[in-house]
Amino acid sequence: MLIKVSWVVGALMGVLPIGAGFGLAEWVVLNTVTFVMAVIGIVLALALVRPWGMRIPGAPAALCSWVGSGFLVSVLPFVLFSALLGGGSQKSGGGDDPAMPVWEGVLVQFSFVGMGLGLALAVPVYLRRRWPDAFIGRVGDGPRTAPPSAAVVGALVGLVWIYWAAGGTVGIAHPAERNTDWHLLAAVWGFWALAGAAALWVLARARPARWPRWLPLVFGWVGSGSLFAWSAWKLPLMLYVAMTDPADVTPPESPTVVMPVLLCAVVAGAAMMRTLIRTRIPPKTRHVS
Repeated sequence: MLIKVSWVVGALMGVLPIGAGFGLAEWVVLNTVTFVMAVIGIVLALALVRPWGMRIPGAPAALCSWVGSGFLVSVLPFVLFSALLGGGSQKSGGGDDPAMPVWEGVLVQFSFVGMGLGLALAVPVYLRRRWPDAFIGRVGDGPRTAPPSAAVVGALVGLVWIYWAAGGTVGIAHPAERNTDWHLLAAVWGFWALAGAAALWVLARARPARWPRWLPLVFGWVGSGSLFAWSAWKLPLMLYVAMTDPADVTPPESPTVVMPVLLCAVVAGAAMMRTLIRTRIPPKTRHVS
């Protein structure tokens, strides 16, 4: 949060650089939005561990936990593999952004990883304490239904991302702009989209019957959150780039392809979460597990 304040104040005073692809007004708006997100993150972190967090309305607590998990918990594998592979700087087209000092980049990354790990630990504990009935029983305790269409859409979006991560070029306008981190992110987003879709499929078909119910709920929660949060974040940014065509920003994806994919991901993620919330096990069939 303090970093965002320093970026906005520094840009307005002309002592700090503006991010690549942005004018002053756009840079201030972007960092104001992320400042608000940081404040919400701080409040959420406190709500998950303090007694008063059990007394706030359930809907905003669940919504912020879901979006936060989709943003940060889902990218923890990316952070791990990026560190192992040394991803990021190697790009076929060349060129680096010198605006951010190394220490600042490390601090920002540490905040993302720290919050992601914190959510991965605190959110399940909070949800289990507040809505314990949602986590008991086994998959086979629920009724069998047709797999929701949202799971199919989510799976298709995941396959698109996996295809791009594997080096596919259909829908890629600038292949030289792809780097190691871009491929890793596409792979991670694809994995969570497929995992979330598979989780809804398991719950709908009530198979494998002996699986603990919490297992598909976890993958459905993070998978749908990843679909919604990251796509809802990227969609307006891609729209901005398509409309302004900044000289110093060239996304690898074709806007006419990636924006419909992102829109489908947002809708699918929200619909998948709605399905998870409405999934119920009849009380007489519940078993403690």
